[in-house]
Formats: sequence, C-alpha cells, structure tokens
Amino acid sequence: MGVPGWFARERADGDRFADLVDGTAPQDDEFELELALVGGLRDLGASGAPDAETRKRIRDEIAGRLAEAEAPPKRRGHAVANLSAAAVALVLALGGITLLLSKDALPGDPLYGIKRAGESAALGLTFDEQDKAKKHLEFATSRVGELDELTRQGADTGAYFRGLTDFETDLRAGVTQLTALVTDQGGQTRLAELRSWARQQSDRLGLQVDHAPAEARNKFDAARVLLDKVQARTTDLGSRLICYTITTGSSDDLGAVPAAGECVRNPDSPNAVVPPVTSPVPSSAPTGSPAPTSVPPTTVVDTANPTGPLAPPTGGTPPPVVATPPQTKTPPPPTTTTPPPPLISIPPLIPGLPPITIG
Repeated sequence: MGVPGWFARERADGDRFADLVDGTAPQDDEFELELALVGGLRDLGASGAPDAETRKRIRDEIAGRLAEAEAPPKRRGHAVANLSAAAVALVLALGGITLLLSKDALPGDPLYGIKRAGESAALGLTFDEQDKAKKHLEFATSRVGELDELTRQGADTGAYFRGLTDFETDLRAGVTQLTALVTDQGGQTRLAELRSWARQQSDRLGLQVDHAPAEARNKFDAARVLLDKVQARTTDLGSRLICYTITTGSSDDLGAVPAAGECVRNPDSPNAVVPPVTSPVPSSAPTGSPAPTSVPPTTVVDTANPTGPLAPPTGGTPPPVVATPPQTKTPPPPTTTTPPPPLISIPPLIPGLPPITIG
C-alpha cells in the first residue's frame, strides 16, 4: 500500500525547513516568518543563559548534594547525634547560668520562679527527713531576708504577698516534718532550737511590718501569729514526751497535735528524767546519822576488842586517850583430811588358801 501524497509532501516540507534552520539549504522566502521566529528564540535563549562561572558553581553544588545523599546512613546518624549533644549542652549551660543569676532574685522578679524551682529540686535530692526539715526552715529564713530587702526597695504589695506565702509554706512543711521526728525519736533539744528559731523570725518580721505597705501588714500579722503557734506547739509537745500518750493521733497545719489531760509517765521514754543515784554511807560515818531513803541502812560490825570501863584519873593531867586500832581476826587454816587408800583384794593363787587383802 502506498503512502498518501499529502503525507509525503508534509514530510518533504519538514525536511527542507530543518535544513533551512541548520543553514544547510539555500534561503527560501516560503519559510521567512518561521525562520524569523526561530532566530528570535535563539537570541532570547542566549541572553538568559548563565555565564561559565555560574554554571561551574551550580554544577559543584549539585555534585556535593548528590555525594551527601549517597553517603552511608551511619555517617549521617553520627552527625545528627553530635548536633543533638551540642543542643543539650547548650540548654544545660543556659539553664545553669539562669539558675546562678536567679540566686539573688526577690519575690516579684522574673527569675524568682526559677529560684523556687531550684529549691524544690534541692529538696527532691534530699532523702533524710531531718535534713529535709532543716532545708524547709532555711528557705523560710531566706524569705524573711528577702522581705527585708523588699522594704528597702519599696516593692509593691504583690511582692510582699508572694514572699510571705512562700514563707508560710516552708514553715509549715519544716515544722510538720520536725515534730514527726521528735514524736517518733524524741529530742527536747530539737524542740528548743525550733522554738528559739520561731521567736527570732517573729522579731525580724516585727521590725519590717512598719515599713511595709498598709495592704500587706495583715499578712505580716498572720505570719507572726503562725510563729507564735509554733512556739506554743513546741512547748506543749515537749511536755508530753515523757508520757505514754504524746499526741492525740490527729494533725493540723503544723503536724501532730499534742495530747491533753493526765500524763502517765513512760519510764522507757528516752526523754524520761533519770532519778539521782545516792552513794552509800561510808563506814566512818558517826553512829546515829540518818541513812538516805533510796539506800538501805548499812549495818556496821565492830570487830575491835572490848576495852572495858576506864578508871577515872586520880590527879594531875589525865593521860591522852588513844583509840585502840581494830584487830582483824585471822581464821584458822582449814584442816585437810586425807581419805584412806582403797582396799584391794586379790583372789588366792592356790586353791584352799584365803584371799590376799591390801590396804
């Protein structure tokens, strides 16, 4: 089957146009417009092409990205790990610097919350109950010092309320833990120290209340009332440590509540008072002296020889009275009795004779 004529003509025209574009065929006016369009496109493409330096830079960047994409996964993972470690180190460094800067922060400052968070972390790392109670009281003492600084700076009422609220929180926590230890283990010294501390902090707050804003003075009074309650609690609890029943079994915002009523002494309590020990009467004490009630009277046996009545002097200077020294009787030596030797009987060697007896 032959090729249609119109297809052959189009193909021949296309080949001739291609030759005209390549410049291998003579100029033909039939394709003048088409050739002008091709020339304009060529000029436009040449004007927008990058120069040699730009092409080299683009080629190098593409080659580098291809090499990075073809790198083994282990190398890329190691790079990510290094980047993560650097980020964590940066966060820790910034956190440490921030915590250091917040050391002197006062209530109401932006860094005061970070300071309190650091104190909470220190409490979380303290495992001994007595040390934890002491830390709470140390933080409460710091709040009183911060309130003193607020009075110097003329801070607003909100800062005072924040500082006094945190003071009461640490005070209650420390007293609760410390009284629980005293109830379980005893310790009049701990209660005395706590009572003295509460009295000192109340005096310090009393000096600050006149310089604080009028709106915060009621909060100061409430804190001092709480400190007075602590002093009364230590006194009441200390008086019950020698009793069988120390607390009521209930608790309030300051911990265990001391029991009331009759105190039945517990002799096994570590806080019980040990009665004084009275030494026995020496043997040289005069006859008729009263013996102590806690020690039975000692019977003194006179082993001296009787001297009989002394004759009254007939005249002149009476002779001095010389006490006769006591004589110690030496008991006779015990007599030793030697038991007789045992009897030994030997049967007769010859029948008809009596046995032989030795002993």
